[in-house]
Amino acid sequence: MSRFRVTAIVLGGLLAVVPGIGRQATAAESEEAGFVPLFDGKSFDGWKKVGGGATYRIENGEIVGEVGPGPNTFLRTEKTYGDFILKVDAKLDVASNSGIQFRSHQKDGNGRVFGYQCEIDPSPRAWTAGIYDEGRRGWLYPLNGHPEAQKAFRLTDWNSFVIEARGPWIRTWLNGVPCADLIDTADLDGLIALQVHAAKEGRIRWRNVRLKDLGQSHWKPIKPDAWKSIGEDQWSIKDANIRGTRSAKATKPGVFVTNDSFGDVALRLQFKDQDGACAVLVRGELVGDADVKGFQVQPSHVGGVGELHETDGHTPVFRAKPEDITKWLKPKDWNELTVVALGNRYVVHLNSQKITEAQLNSGQARGRIALKLQGDHDANVEFKNVEIQDLSDIHTNH
Repeated sequence: MSRFRVTAIVLGGLLAVVPGIGRQATAAESEEAGFVPLFDGKSFDGWKKVGGGATYRIENGEIVGEVGPGPNTFLRTEKTYGDFILKVDAKLDVASNSGIQFRSHQKDGNGRVFGYQCEIDPSPRAWTAGIYDEGRRGWLYPLNGHPEAQKAFRLTDWNSFVIEARGPWIRTWLNGVPCADLIDTADLDGLIALQVHAAKEGRIRWRNVRLKDLGQSHWKPIKPDAWKSIGEDQWSIKDANIRGTRSAKATKPGVFVTNDSFGDVALRLQFKDQDGACAVLVRGELVGDADVKGFQVQPSHVGGVGELHETDGHTPVFRAKPEDITKWLKPKDWNELTVVALGNRYVVHLNSQKITEAQLNSGQARGRIALKLQGDHDANVEFKNVEIQDLSDIHTNH
């Protein structure tokens, strides 16, 4: 039976039979709706080679990359992309390490490529579709402990990759199997590239490179009039700088809190290693006229940077490793802290390095952002460049 529905249309008194009008889209067509080819199968229009001396050519509508002299080589898009779903098929003719770069960049605009990479890894560890940070931080999401994902790669056949990037949430699928599920705040846009890794030999093919554009996520500053000060502590804001001070004689707590509430949210701010204990809250709940409770992150070395507490709790819900704090904290200088609350998942980065990730089921789903001084001693703290991403629309299946 034909898959086309036949529709009758009356034109000027005559009956015309038009096939296809009004037919239902197939499941495959619906899955591909909105995708645009990035490679036309005939030319490298919109692409350019950078890095080492590997070669790229086109055969039968496929891109073929072959190992050459020098360092890693990349065939990169001339355009950059923000939020998207990327689909591409890849096959190893001659086994060698490779990868698909996304939200990546070139140092100084034309130098070494760095950024997120969906790994293609034919080695026994089998980390294909894990996420590596090329030229920067190294492995962000290896696949050890994910046996189904490690079994998904086909060494001698075509493999279908899906990479989805929405704000700080990045996921990958390999041949329909879920693989990486990463929350990371380093980059919100960048180039896409096909990597040929430096090696003695290797040849890889790519085809069906297509992308659905989902727009662009942005960090947005919390404006001065979006905050209010409650309690006895003194808070001031000038330009993008926030200062909080507390006297040891204060009898009530004090908080600098947003007027609005947020659900799924990413928060980014800079702080100095603080003179006194303080906390950063997301999804905080007002208590009376002078306090906020909820899950809080310590940006103070006094309280243990990155520790995740529940207000009034005596034991941290999650404590960052002291060696990580020592390695990444810049004492008496400005540091960047990011906190992502997505569902019941909380992820904290210090200077782009993940130091905390926890699943917390007892917190509220929505609340205020707050800066809070702690303790019964004098305190003087500084923050600047407080920004957010509203992630309320991020939960969408690929």
